[in-house]
Amino acid sequence: MLKEYALGFGDKELTITLPEEQVINVVEGKPADAISDIAAAVKEALNHPIDSPPLKEVVKSGDKVAIIASDITRQWIKHDQFLPVLLNELNAAGIPDHDIKLVVALGAHRHHTDQENVLVYGQETVNRIQIVQSHAPTEEDFVYVGKTSRGVDTYFNKHVVNADKVILTGGIVYHLMAGFGGGRKAVMPGISGYATIQGNHSFCLHDVVGQGVSPHCVSGKLEGNNMHEDMTEMAELLNPAFLLNVVFNAEGKFARFVAGHWYNAWLEGTRTVERIFGVPINGKADLVIASAGGFPKDINLYQGSKTIDNAFMATKQGGVIILLLECRDIMEPPDFSSWFNYESLYDREVALREGFTVPGFIAVKCGLMAKEIPHIVVTLPENKAFIEKAGMIAVSTLEEAMAIAEEKLGRKDYTITVMAHAANTVPVLQA
Repeated sequence: MLKEYALGFGDKELTITLPEEQVINVVEGKPADAISDIAAAVKEALNHPIDSPPLKEVVKSGDKVAIIASDITRQWIKHDQFLPVLLNELNAAGIPDHDIKLVVALGAHRHHTDQENVLVYGQETVNRIQIVQSHAPTEEDFVYVGKTSRGVDTYFNKHVVNADKVILTGGIVYHLMAGFGGGRKAVMPGISGYATIQGNHSFCLHDVVGQGVSPHCVSGKLEGNNMHEDMTEMAELLNPAFLLNVVFNAEGKFARFVAGHWYNAWLEGTRTVERIFGVPINGKADLVIASAGGFPKDINLYQGSKTIDNAFMATKQGGVIILLLECRDIMEPPDFSSWFNYESLYDREVALREGFTVPGFIAVKCGLMAKEIPHIVVTLPENKAFIEKAGMIAVSTLEEAMAIAEEKLGRKDYTITVMAHAANTVPVLQA
């Protein structure tokens, strides 16, 4: 029996008809209600926190408070909608606005403009409290706080170190290196020095040069994840007083606020992410057909890399992946696309070891995945040269992709997994 599946591609949908008996998994996120009263939900979280006294008991009058907040690359967190509530609660606990400082967790990203501060944190927040930016390459802004058990010298921004109480904010999602975002990531890389970031991120690479990336630093994995464990040690050196993190639903709306102990409250939030976006699968398939979910999730290959990573996790060795990625801005961002100019994957990896960047890591990982399992990319015809340079097969239609996939599989009785929103859904293999 045949069944039709609709898959996002840019602003439109492509359909494919597949034999139902061959489709072993249809990977879709679980529905989660959106929070209707954001202010009430934030207050509830702050007053009934996880493994911590309420915020009003954590801070006291006279404390200088630093709030660490993500930068414009995490604008989806929508800080502007909950920061004023946090400020009001601090005021009610005896901390006036002039004793509160927002520290922009740039990591090694560029500085914000004043207009971007308004865009990310909202006009009210900008008007009320001082905003300082933690920019990793500005060495004089950082102070030494200790060394992790893995030998990484740890430097934090002086505005954070000098505060009496530090509050972490952020959003929790799956993260392809650290297991999950949010929580301790506000500290590392957020307000860490450049050498500290490089030292921590080096754990994402294999111990042996030429072997690529570490098998332990992957989406959804915390135990045994060197990067995460080192990051957590760094946050312990700071010992933040409180955390307020948010989890979103599949539509990008607030699903849950978690607050309290900087690690335990965050860990509880990761479980909510798993419940919404971690999708159990019955087994890996010979053929995985994956769409990012359309524009803007497939605007370029960099954004599409989340889809590639998740599809790869659902594919058998010896299998094939078909990716629907329109990529209308194929050369963006330049700090990602330029990594495909190296002659070989080895050269790409060596350059990454010399100067780690997240786009470089993703470029190396994409290359390694495409080398292991053939990636057939349904994309715009003008993207052919770039997709091939990235080590993948470029086609213009799903029909053409299916023909190549069947030829590579060499049989008709292959199993199939369909991932219509692969940018957001992580396949979890059932033990």
